[in-house]
Amino acid sequence: MPADEARLAAEQRARFLIDGQLAAAGWQVQDKGALNLFAGSGVALREAVMASGHGRADYLLYVDKRVVGVIEAKPQGTTLSGVEWQSAMYATGLPETHLKKAIVVDGRLPFVFEASGSETHFTNGYDPEPRARLLFAFPKPSSLARLVRDAESTPETPTWRAKVHHLPDLDEAPLRPAQIDAIHGVERSLVEQRFSRSLIQMATGAGKTYTAVTQSYRLLKHGGFGRVLFLVDRNNLADQTLAEFQNYRTPDDGRRFTELYTVDKLSSAGMLASSSVVISTIQRVHRALSGKDVPDSDDQGIDDFVPDAPVTVQYSPDLPPETFDLIIVDEAHRSIYGVWRGVLEYFDAHIVGLTATPGKQTFGFFHQNLVSEYTYPQSVADGVNVDFDIYRISTQVSTDGSTIEAGTVVPKIDRRTRVQRLEALDEDLEYTATQLDRAVTSLSQIRLVLETYRDRMPEIFPGRSTVPKTLIFCKDDAHAEQVVTTVREVFGKGNDFAAKITYAAKDPKAHLQAFRTSASLRVAVTVDMIATGTDVKPLECVFFMRDVRSAQYFEQMKGRGARTIAPADFQAVTPDATTKTRFVIVDAVGVTEHDFVEPPLNREKGVSLKQLLDKAANLTITESEAATLGSRLAALELQLTPDERAELDHVAGQPLRDVVRDLVDAVDADRQAAAIEAQPGRTPADVIADLVETAVAPLAANPELRARILELRQTHDRVIDEVTVDVLLDAQGVIDPDRARSIVESWTAYLTEHRDEITAIQILDEAKSRRVPFEAIKELGDRIARPPHNWTTDLIWAAYEAVEVGRVRHTDRTRLTDLVSLLRFTLGTDSELVPYADLVRSRYEGWLLQQTQAGATYTGEQRWWLDRMADVIASSAGLTDDDLDAAPFTERGGIDGIIRDLGANAGRLITELNEELTA
Repeated sequence: MPADEARLAAEQRARFLIDGQLAAAGWQVQDKGALNLFAGSGVALREAVMASGHGRADYLLYVDKRVVGVIEAKPQGTTLSGVEWQSAMYATGLPETHLKKAIVVDGRLPFVFEASGSETHFTNGYDPEPRARLLFAFPKPSSLARLVRDAESTPETPTWRAKVHHLPDLDEAPLRPAQIDAIHGVERSLVEQRFSRSLIQMATGAGKTYTAVTQSYRLLKHGGFGRVLFLVDRNNLADQTLAEFQNYRTPDDGRRFTELYTVDKLSSAGMLASSSVVISTIQRVHRALSGKDVPDSDDQGIDDFVPDAPVTVQYSPDLPPETFDLIIVDEAHRSIYGVWRGVLEYFDAHIVGLTATPGKQTFGFFHQNLVSEYTYPQSVADGVNVDFDIYRISTQVSTDGSTIEAGTVVPKIDRRTRVQRLEALDEDLEYTATQLDRAVTSLSQIRLVLETYRDRMPEIFPGRSTVPKTLIFCKDDAHAEQVVTTVREVFGKGNDFAAKITYAAKDPKAHLQAFRTSASLRVAVTVDMIATGTDVKPLECVFFMRDVRSAQYFEQMKGRGARTIAPADFQAVTPDATTKTRFVIVDAVGVTEHDFVEPPLNREKGVSLKQLLDKAANLTITESEAATLGSRLAALELQLTPDERAELDHVAGQPLRDVVRDLVDAVDADRQAAAIEAQPGRTPADVIADLVETAVAPLAANPELRARILELRQTHDRVIDEVTVDVLLDAQGVIDPDRARSIVESWTAYLTEHRDEITAIQILDEAKSRRVPFEAIKELGDRIARPPHNWTTDLIWAAYEAVEVGRVRHTDRTRLTDLVSLLRFTLGTDSELVPYADLVRSRYEGWLLQQTQAGATYTGEQRWWLDRMADVIASSAGLTDDDLDAAPFTERGGIDGIIRDLGANAGRLITELNEELTA
């Protein structure tokens, strides 16, 4: 066949394919002689003659009877970027007669396509920097009509690629720093338009879903995005994701997300036209694209299905490629996205990946566009997650396997029916550790491992009597069945104590909710259902009775125990717990011995916090010890009260979390590698040593901070002596004068030693009549209550009462403000030790008498205010403006009420009472 004829045949074949693709998308394909613009909303006119010098367009596109675009058709195999000049020529060459019924942007038609039947390129002229991009298929006429409407309604920002340049400032108040970085990273990527995909690496528990919901809201509300597809790893996580959208409060007016936008799961009803967010697994999206039914319920056969080869996708008019503007892929580490990537690439959408554990395949799919990174150690340093310990249980069978001799009668279980039969072995059965619990189940091995966990509980979780919330990972459903039965037997408990939570179990969602909230359900046994994405915050033990070969999957499974939880919520389900500061990986199969398993930060368990701080002070601390110090301080930070945290931050001159973060960053392998690369003339050991020294500098240069850390650690640590048997020596109601004298002397010495540190002492020392702020009193009360003194106001008062007989007024119950009286008496300001409230009442009575003598009179309403102000001064050592907007003053209007009833004298009276009653 001559070349011209071959080329003509190829072009005809391409146009035949293009005609079919246009028709599938809802276009009416017509010749000029049969032109009928009323035939449908979209008409594709073949062989349209353009203005002189502009040739003949292969297709001219009409939407709602107006010309909006052109298609340049080429044979299959043509590199379409090389013919963009032709389509651009057609786009600017519309005949004069057509211009009245055309939409043009800067003198050209807005929608330009190049197509070969196997490839389609599209340029949207409304974009800020119009450029061609690959599409799976032609958009529907209605989709182009929507683009036109959007452009005409907001001509300054006609498309989302224009609108993202003008997003409002992010409301950072409800977000963590890592979430802020992630959102800024995605939006920067959208603005720059250098990548069509963005990857967020964020540690498990750091709030990936909340970040994605916030991002979705901003792009739907302000970014011109029309619809979002949220892909979850497993269908049971769709409910959890839906709840996150339902509970999200918008930063604009506080309404719920779902009050403004419809959020649905992809179901048998298909996708609702009103849906702004659609939640699904990628398997279910593929079924919908294939025209198959999408069941509403969990179906492990669908959601766990991974094809042997990459899937192919066909055009679906119900889910055209332009359906979604944004696709969020949660848990984007899963390798299934390799074989399912055709589903993702079908849609003309920006793809955002969320993962804690990206692999090479993940980075490759997202074109290396990592927009933010937040590692697990960093999340521990920030108090987002807790660190972990590893406890290894090894048995002979789990290490070496075993042999069952021929002739032995053994039970055999049918995998399908679970019917058990007895059968004698014809020959020796030798099995390895890898065959354990797959081909062979060793009941002794399962029982021994679980009995060891039970018996070593005091070692793994010291001082605890209740079994911590424990999640056991098994090899398959049959293995899980045997394990849950053995757990109940080993611990001597019933069904409420341990449950199997797998897809095959009855009502797994109810069991999962009970595991989160019930104090009775202590052990959950699973295979994969709780392996990724599922939150069980009270979980303290992740128990591996199956091996895992994937680093990404192991990190996800490990992450189930990483969540922090409020102490009150923690104690509600685990009554003998205090604060969750760590979790434990119990390894019964050697999973933690793989090279990909990163060690915990707490690496030097035999070194005390004091020893670590001493090593930091003399700059002899090692890299491993610096990591351990970071772990210990992160755990302490979780235990601190807000006042204690503020105190440490003040002494440190910066947030303690920043100090911990610097320690963690110093031992981070990536940061170390970057520092080594930046200093080629130095040895790696020297560079790392400098990083560690810089990180510990805030501790090494601040002795007071180190001392205060140890004080607070002792406050929150309680050693339980289960060994010593006590012997009664005496029991009588006698006050020991020697001990009382010792307390008074120690108290006096303490005030002398710390005179320059404690604000209350400084104030009283500077001017005997100055009022001591309540914050300074509270600071002193907190400090003396810590080890080694453990003093209370009651204790010191009683000691003075025993030693200074006749000079101390008895009180049945001291208040914190009585520390002022103790300070004044100890420093010699007062000759008698009198409860602070008694002093204030006495001075108030004297002040009222002076007022009467001076001719001042007060009404009943005014006396109400004066009496209450005196009461507050007695309990708080002073009165502030903030106090006036709290009880009891709010009963009568707060600040407005006092101005109403006391008039212009209100300010003077407050100042006068503060001075007279606290002097």
